[in-house]
Amino acid sequence: MSTQIILPRILQVGEGASKAVGTILIALECQRPLIVTDKMMVQLGYVGAVQESLTAAGIDSDVFHDTVPEPTERSIQAGVEQARNGNYDSIIAVGGGSPIDSAKAIAILGKYGGVMRDYKFPRIVSEPGLPIIAIPTTAGTGSECTRVTIITDETNDEKMLCVGIGFMPTAALVDYSLTLSLPARTTADTGIDALTHAMEAYVSKKASLYSDSQAIAAMKLLGPNLRKVFHNGSDQQAREAMMLGSTLAGIAFSNASVALVHGMSRPIGAFYHVPHGLSNAMLLPMVTEYSIPAAAERYADCARAMGVANQTDSTELANEKLMAELYAINKELQVPTPEQFGIERAHFFNNLEVMAEQALASGSPANNPRVPSADEIIEIYKKLW
Repeated sequence: MSTQIILPRILQVGEGASKAVGTILIALECQRPLIVTDKMMVQLGYVGAVQESLTAAGIDSDVFHDTVPEPTERSIQAGVEQARNGNYDSIIAVGGGSPIDSAKAIAILGKYGGVMRDYKFPRIVSEPGLPIIAIPTTAGTGSECTRVTIITDETNDEKMLCVGIGFMPTAALVDYSLTLSLPARTTADTGIDALTHAMEAYVSKKASLYSDSQAIAAMKLLGPNLRKVFHNGSDQQAREAMMLGSTLAGIAFSNASVALVHGMSRPIGAFYHVPHGLSNAMLLPMVTEYSIPAAAERYADCARAMGVANQTDSTELANEKLMAELYAINKELQVPTPEQFGIERAHFFNNLEVMAEQALASGSPANNPRVPSADEIIEIYKKLW
């Protein structure tokens, strides 16, 4: 059986990659870009640096800087209107996963109209939107090289999964130097997010030899460096490894899909405004423990790739070491439980059935090596508390 691999047309990786944005736009024959970002990227000077590169290439640009963490239909609406009315021929996304996800939605809605629910999975969005040049500033989501975006519907607090080649950026400029200013909390949450992507891609029922190669390479980079960047954000070698690992993990899950962690994570984020990477981090150890019996060899491979188990370790021992590592990472990187995060207990427990339904409806749990029932998902949520 063959596997279709979808990637950005241009993938530029390394220190200073973001400075190539002007020449890449010229190569794509684009002259009128809209930069989609958030206010922090403007304050840090990253957007100004992008505009300098564009000006040097003779290209003028406008900026939409009102994206928010965990984007919603309402938060992107002004950007959609600007894209519709501004005669733009391209989108430059600057920031973490939320600005890039927002840009993907704006690129489709700005060109074709409608509302985000029209593009929700199981619809596959194959039509091309405005070309996107993605410049990530976190090592976590891998959104710069995925055909996925997540937008929340505020009317029912549902995180809508939207999938298809139409959401794949045309170019991704992966410049680790843009992550050097990340605070420790964001570094931890996005780093565990990337590790989750790699692990879930590797154990996914949709995994292939290609996605396996990307996922293993990602875990080899992420596993040994996650703690290093949390404790020392100026460690350039560790930052570079995390950035490339994040991109490879994004390629892996974009081509193999995520699984139960993401399926259960989205409702927590939508209802309780827990950052996506953090809700993944909360769930990763417990969901892994639940899933190991159905894919013991695969999870043992993850432990070996991360460097926490030896090649000579038995499958059982490797998985014991993997579980110890995942719980140790969460403790050292100060990942809270839902209770410690400040979620109200009564609301959380009264909401379990709805969250389980939304998790299953996303389709991601069906990719898990051990596919849960709604009742099993509820039990995991209860233990998570």
